[in-house]
Amino acid sequence: MEYIYAAMLLHTAGQEVNEESVKKVLKAAGSDADDARVKALIAALEDVDIEEAMEKTAVAAAAPATAGAAPAAAEEEAEEEAEEEEDEEEKEEEAAAGLGALFG
Repeated sequence: MEYIYAAMLLHTAGQEVNEESVKKVLKAAGSDADDARVKALIAALEDVDIEEAMEKTAVAAAAPATAGAAPAAAEEEAEEEAEEEEDEEEKEEEAAAGLGALFG
């Protein structure tokens, strides 16, 4: 993954994504650059619009996070409703007991 991150960093910084620059980024990060992997990365990115790929990835990553939050919120809301119903039932029972005491 560090090879892809290096390419994304270079792109975001407005630098050319080539073998030499990727190797420099990896070296600066304390990683040893494998020449074959660097060449394969550059070849794979040749016809890729990095900006578009990053945007699509960001949108795809945000969707599951949002989808995961909805069920949790719905579950929390259901728990709150259940607690409110229990409180309401307790109040009704107390009121009934109070009425019973009047006629008992």
